[in-house]
Amino acid sequence: MSSWVGASVLGIGEWIIKRMPLVRHIYNASKQISAAISPDQNKQAFKEAIIIRHPRIGEYAFGFITSSVSLQSYSGQEDLYGVYVPTNHLYIGDIFMVNSKDVIRPNLSVQGIEIVVSGGMSMPQILSTLDPHPDLHAIHTDRGGASRS
Repeated sequence: MSSWVGASVLGIGEWIIKRMPLVRHIYNASKQISAAISPDQNKQAFKEAIIIRHPRIGEYAFGFITSSVSLQSYSGQEDLYGVYVPTNHLYIGDIFMVNSKDVIRPNLSVQGIEIVVSGGMSMPQILSTLDPHPDLHAIHTDRGGASRS
């Protein structure tokens, strides 16, 4: 009985929030991100923890593949990934369209979320790549920044 009452109250609250012009967009985005990082919601989850070169050559950022798209232009087709790169709060971040050839796949699972949430304090000492990159073998970390080896 109490679970039915709780579900009803939550349902009414959600119905009210979805009727508010600005609040509904923030609520929907927050709900999607919560579903993405929840282990029970596999269909919309971050597909993979990755590393991209950002913001400059020699600097790297953790990101999560959220989607893939083919960009068709006059010069041909290019496979791109939608990559979510969180900033100082997990709910706020940037979305980059990154060429699939430029994605670095480290030896991490979604453990990358733990690294981001901890501010990099749970970073392993060495990150190895899963697939061969011609100019990158391992990224050595000192918890103060990443450097190429």
